[in-house]
Amino acid sequence: MQNADDFYDFSPRPPNACPPPPVLRDLAAQAGIRFNGAALWDIQVHDPRVYRRILTHGSLGFGEAYMDGLWDCPALDQLFTRLLAANVDTRLPGLARLRLLLEVLRQQLFNLQNLHRAFQVGEEHYDLGNDIFEAMLDPSMTYSCGYWARADDLHQAQQHKLDMICRKLELQPGESLLDIGCGWGGMAHHAARHYGVDVVGITVSREQQALARERCRGLPVRIELSDYRELQGQFDKIVSVGMFEHVGEKNYGHYFDSVQRLLKADGLFLLHTIGSYKTLRYADPWIDKYIFPNGKIPSAESLCRELDNRFLIEDWHNFGQDYDRTLMAWWHKFDAAWDDLKNNLRSHYPERFYRMWKYYLLSCAGFFRSRQGQLWQLVLSKRSRTQVYRSVR
Repeated sequence: MQNADDFYDFSPRPPNACPPPPVLRDLAAQAGIRFNGAALWDIQVHDPRVYRRILTHGSLGFGEAYMDGLWDCPALDQLFTRLLAANVDTRLPGLARLRLLLEVLRQQLFNLQNLHRAFQVGEEHYDLGNDIFEAMLDPSMTYSCGYWARADDLHQAQQHKLDMICRKLELQPGESLLDIGCGWGGMAHHAARHYGVDVVGITVSREQQALARERCRGLPVRIELSDYRELQGQFDKIVSVGMFEHVGEKNYGHYFDSVQRLLKADGLFLLHTIGSYKTLRYADPWIDKYIFPNGKIPSAESLCRELDNRFLIEDWHNFGQDYDRTLMAWWHKFDAAWDDLKNNLRSHYPERFYRMWKYYLLSCAGFFRSRQGQLWQLVLSKRSRTQVYRSVR
């Protein structure tokens, strides 16, 4: 296999005197992107080492080079919309493709989401600091896609989403609700306050547990630090919002078996998850390393395979394009709060963190805008449920 150096001379030179290797120039051109071009979505190269990073490490090298300041783009969201719409991420050259194949093998051979690793994403992402999430999210601290059909701002979109979930679950006063992956308690708080249900919420993040308990004080809500595989008892209704992406394909069967065991015979289960437009055998290496370790986005095929002979699908609702708008709202709030965050003496977030978080939010916005990414809400039941289900929007 050719080394990256065979494609191009990487000796230091001014960026304008250093055009990209033809293989990268042609790949970018397929998405209507130029290196050092004049469009908002074009890549502005500050250091020619960025080419080596891409050729040898693919999307991981591309993201790390951005974090290190080797390149910029005036509109990252538009850049990624174009790259992903053209499926450039699937046509990596040279050594980058080999590294991706090795990553696929790692994720296929090992159970990266087993019980011993379940709390890793909580420690590395959700425990980063509540100040980041309080600055970025709406007042309900809801860290998942909003529902924008009749909303004018982020808080409305999240309140409409939470209420739609409660109506889809047909919640009634006095019922018990299990919230798997309860975050900072937004769903639990809304359901207990407005629908009169008793809620048990579980999370793998100590920071989330502490704040969720504080925010739900005085309501019939219990927040526990626990993995779904450890739960006992039965519940009238079960909800899981933005947590399934951490389950991992090797554990889908265990997950749905756990829900089946915990759900009463006539109950309803709502699963809110990001979805992929096609089945992939790996997670993006940059997202896996810097944002959501051990994450894996399901496809419709992988979901249906595991639901077969376990649950009936009462409703399947896709509003993935609303995630683009949600992510852009998070980005604008985070960016506006950055001066306060970086001067926080307790946390002291460096500039590299700002670039990492910007890259995360805007690349994900492009992921949903390109339609590679979906957002699904499935309402599921057991065959033992006799009531007719009426879909809610």
